[in-house]
Amino acid sequence: MKWEVVIGLEIHTQLATASKIFSGASTTYGAPPNSQACLVDLGYPGILPVLNEQVVRMAIKFGLATNCKISRRSVFARKNYFYPDLPKGYQISQYELPIVSGGHIDIVLDDGEIKTIRITRAHLEEDAGKSLHENFHGASGIDLNRAGTPLLEIVSEPDLRSAMEAGIYMRKIHTLVRYLGISDGNMQEGSFRCDANVSIRLKGDKKLGTRTELKNLNSFRFVEKAIEIEVERQIEILEEGGHIVLETRLYDSDRNETRPMRSKEEANDYRYFPDPDLLPLVIEDALVDELKDSLPELPDAKRVRFVKEYELSDYDAGVLTANLETADYYEEAVRSTTVASPKLVANWVQGELAAALNRDGLDIAEAKVASAELGLLAERIEDGTVSGKLAKEVFERLWHDGGSIDDIIEQRGLKQISDSGTIEKLVDDVLAQNPTQLEQFRGGNEKVIGFFVGQIMKASDGKANPKQVNAILRKKLNE
Repeated sequence: MKWEVVIGLEIHTQLATASKIFSGASTTYGAPPNSQACLVDLGYPGILPVLNEQVVRMAIKFGLATNCKISRRSVFARKNYFYPDLPKGYQISQYELPIVSGGHIDIVLDDGEIKTIRITRAHLEEDAGKSLHENFHGASGIDLNRAGTPLLEIVSEPDLRSAMEAGIYMRKIHTLVRYLGISDGNMQEGSFRCDANVSIRLKGDKKLGTRTELKNLNSFRFVEKAIEIEVERQIEILEEGGHIVLETRLYDSDRNETRPMRSKEEANDYRYFPDPDLLPLVIEDALVDELKDSLPELPDAKRVRFVKEYELSDYDAGVLTANLETADYYEEAVRSTTVASPKLVANWVQGELAAALNRDGLDIAEAKVASAELGLLAERIEDGTVSGKLAKEVFERLWHDGGSIDDIIEQRGLKQISDSGTIEKLVDDVLAQNPTQLEQFRGGNEKVIGFFVGQIMKASDGKANPKQVNAILRKKLNE
């Protein structure tokens, strides 16, 4: 491992506004092609852009949440290049004076190490349209609905040292923008995607190697796989005596390879200059103070609170708070019950609920078991009404058919057997029916206790209270 990997990410986050950054056109996803591109988006002569105030507020929120400097004066610039889905011939972005700069966030690596990743800048810009190549024989279609959609581009310093770190950092930013309510983070719809700048150098070198830029990575898995493949490619080239070309590359997930798109442009290629149609953006302290006071509880703070308030492990708290909707569901379930332990509820949210959502391809907002119902089910486990195993059957019936937890338990005969006399008879019967195993226990083989428990639970159709079964069985055996 003589090579060191150096990675910086440029994350493009679509801001959750109803209209575009410089026009009143809708940002609703899935509209017919070119039905949401107005004259401003198309750059018609004489039509002037007007800045959407909401995108400014959202950018400031992100800056405050990531310890960034909020520029009291920032400037929009024209980034000039020709591409079929850029009808104006330039993109309105920010260059020398971005709205947010110089912050950082902490990520937790798999070994528990906390690493600080610096954020160079986060600037506002408009998105381009989209070129469509399917179903156009010998031609391409252009859909300009996305043209003018507001983006916040979040640029990190080259502080990441592996594909794994890049994935963790990207997930952390994704969680953060959703907590702040500034983006839905929907990767399938293009609301959250990134470009990865990747280079390698010999360990101990201070000078950065020649980088390549991997464009438009729209899933955490693709980010990690693309970086791993690109690092392997660069190492192979250098070890064979070649050199890395400064270029933009595309990740092909079907072939699991990166391939060149075009030579990499530098800033001077874009001929940035201040947009004459837009005044400098001036932000007053009062607005920053207002937004600072309105910030929600952020993921790291919520995780720490879950550990302290609900006595969860760091791991459990981290899983539950990685998604705002999951964190809210969990807290609602815990607060709906005064009986069930928060740890038991956490196990069910991460276990049966997560499995059902994954199986049916649903988000937690679409869960077919409400948070209060899950809390009640946990109560029924803790008060001994049902066993953990039978509770899974109750959950499945509730998920598929709805209804009342208590009615399902009653109608399907799932109530746990907790009568000591009944359990004692079950124990006596099983011991009598298995003299060979009983002799084995008397001979010092304690492993057969598990066999006896299994037979007792089988005889009771899984309804006997496991704690009572174990206690009565051991008492009988010791006698």
